[in-house]
Amino acid sequence: MLRPRIIPCLLVKDGGLVKTVNFGSPKYVGDPVNAVKIFNEKEVDEIIVLDIDATVKNREPNFELIRHLANECRMPFCYGGGVRTVDQAVRIIKSGVEKVAIGAAAVDCPTLISDLATHVGSQSVVAVLDVRRDSKTGRCSVWTHNGGRDAKVDPVELSQRLEALGVGEIVLNSIDQDGTMKGYDLDLVRRVRDAIGVPMTVLGGAGRLGDVEQLFGTFGTIGAGAGSLFVFKGVYRAVLINYPSRRDRLALYQAASSMAR
Repeated sequence: MLRPRIIPCLLVKDGGLVKTVNFGSPKYVGDPVNAVKIFNEKEVDEIIVLDIDATVKNREPNFELIRHLANECRMPFCYGGGVRTVDQAVRIIKSGVEKVAIGAAAVDCPTLISDLATHVGSQSVVAVLDVRRDSKTGRCSVWTHNGGRDAKVDPVELSQRLEALGVGEIVLNSIDQDGTMKGYDLDLVRRVRDAIGVPMTVLGGAGRLGDVEQLFGTFGTIGAGAGSLFVFKGVYRAVLINYPSRRDRLALYQAASSMAR
C-alpha cells in the first residue's frame, strides 16, 4: 500500500558523501556506507543514493560501491548515476537494490524506460527530473548532467511521456532550491503532481520538519526527500546524520492522512 515516505537523499562524488547548494559547491560530509549504517539504526522509510559524477564523466555506475551499500542497507534502496543500459540496471537490481534511477538517459533515450520496465518491472524504474526555473520568465526546464545541460523540455510534459512509457516513479528535484533549506517549490510540485498518476518524490529545499509537514499536508501521499535536512544540524550546518524520531514521523504522516480525508 502506497504511503507518505520521508527519504534521505545521499549524493556521492569521487566515492565520498557530499552536499551541494544549487548543484554546486559540494561539501564533503562523510562516508556513504557509514551514513547508510546510521540511517539503518534510525529506521528510515527509504533511501536514495545518487552518484553526481557518473554521467558528467561518462562512466558507468560504481558497482563495487553499490554492492557495499546494498549489503549494508536494511531499507528500500534507490540508486542512480550513470545508468544508460538495461544490463547495467539488471546488474544493480541483482546487487540487492530495489529501484534504479535514470536521469539524463530518460531525456536522451526515453524508450529505455520501457525496456527497463520490461526487464526489472515498472516498480523498480525511477526517473529523476532536475528542474531549473528561469528567473526572468518563470519557465521551468529539465536539466541533465548534474545541472550542466538544458534539455529544453518542460517537466510536466516529460513526466507525462515517461509515465506513458512505464516509469514507476518520478523524483522531482528543484535545482533552485537544492541545499538552500528554504522549503520545497510547491508550485512546481503541484504542476507535475496534477499531471501524473504514478508515485512521486520531491527533492530540493527542505530545511526543517515543518517543510515536510507542509508537503504532506498539501499533497497527501507523496515522498518527501531531503539531503541537507538529514546531514546537517544547526545554523552553522555542523555535519550530523539525523532523522525524525518515530513520534515525529507519526505526526508528519498524520498530516498526509488529514489531507487525504
